[in-house]
Amino acid sequence: MGDGEVFLSTREADRVAVIREVVESRLPQSEAARRLGMGVRQVKRLVRRYRERGAAGLASGRRGRRSNRAFDEAFRRAVLDLVRERYRDFGPTFACEKLADEHGHRLSAETLRGWMIEDGLWEPKARREVREHPSRPRRDCLGDVVQIDGSPHDWFEGRGPSCTLIVYVDDATSRLLATGFFAAETTEAYMRTTRAHLESHGRPVAYYSDRYSVFRVNRRDREGEATQFARALRTLDVESIHAGSPQAKGRVERANRTLQDRLVKEMRLRGICGMAAGNAYLPAFVADYNRRFGVAPRNPADAHRAVLHDGRELDLILCEQHARKITRNLSISFEGRTYQVTGQGKGYRMRGAAVTVCKGFDGAVTVLRGGRELAVRLLGEGEEPSPVEDGKSVRQRVERAKAEQRSRSASKPPPDHPWRRPFKPEADGVAAG
Repeated sequence: MGDGEVFLSTREADRVAVIREVVESRLPQSEAARRLGMGVRQVKRLVRRYRERGAAGLASGRRGRRSNRAFDEAFRRAVLDLVRERYRDFGPTFACEKLADEHGHRLSAETLRGWMIEDGLWEPKARREVREHPSRPRRDCLGDVVQIDGSPHDWFEGRGPSCTLIVYVDDATSRLLATGFFAAETTEAYMRTTRAHLESHGRPVAYYSDRYSVFRVNRRDREGEATQFARALRTLDVESIHAGSPQAKGRVERANRTLQDRLVKEMRLRGICGMAAGNAYLPAFVADYNRRFGVAPRNPADAHRAVLHDGRELDLILCEQHARKITRNLSISFEGRTYQVTGQGKGYRMRGAAVTVCKGFDGAVTVLRGGRELAVRLLGEGEEPSPVEDGKSVRQRVERAKAEQRSRSASKPPPDHPWRRPFKPEADGVAAG
């Protein structure tokens, strides 16, 4: 700024224009006070300063001077040294939270952002072009819609195996309702996370997912079939909704991005190196996350419903189920193994009956018929299924058959028995006489 130039803010420039009118006797001081929102005595002081120094008299005298509330240089260096040592790749907001929680250094995130930019610890992001996207309003109640997704990531930054975090986010409140680390995004991972959600909150109205093969069958030749997860939700009376694009379930997508930043760094600070330790830490992290980022729903009612099945029934619902038929020997073949139905007596009514084989994720096999468990026994390698009839009845039938066969062999056929007639070929279609 050159000699004689005065820098004025927009507000100060408007004030100069009004005071100039007062000085030129084109505006009464009372009207000027009304326009500027101040008292007449203050207007008189401004008029006097304008006459003495011109527009510069109305410029703020604090401009260019250090604020009385500014942090001293020693504090600034101490904060930046901590950020450089422990929070180098943290964003300004997250680093500001850790400085306050762990070290008692309280300052605004924007102040820290400016310091980090000046010191080369943070590169300001270019402002993205604003694009119009029709936004879907949040649901009204907790438990109306729960968005679910898996987030594969190097969660332990090489200290442990890469894995997937399964995330359940409430649409109305952005709260994390269930989470868990698993080796991959599988049916088992979603079944186990759903079990945790049911036990802690109850049954939601709907789950909102993408079109991954865990949630729906994507082959045209099998259209209409249900996946194991979809079958379980139908049994639990929970609606399954499939999003047409990642943006449609943006709530859980944004949560994944936040978790890949904050959760990774929190586990680094605590030295967590594997899925077991990560799962043990998740409840504490989720509580803090929900406190920071959860919002109040428009309707305080909870749409979760009570779970109508006991623990054993949930075990059989949230597992793999396969349809089979009982053979004549009252056995069932499943995954290359044979299971013998026991405790059914002769079991004639069981032949050909349709049953459901439930395979738990621990490998346990349970056979259901009409919703009731059947007692079964795994047959050993090469072991034949037991006959339907017991040994006593078989002996009786064999002895009876032997007696009938002996009586038939002891009898002599009569002279006119067909066996005794000589064979004479027919000629020209007429039987020989």
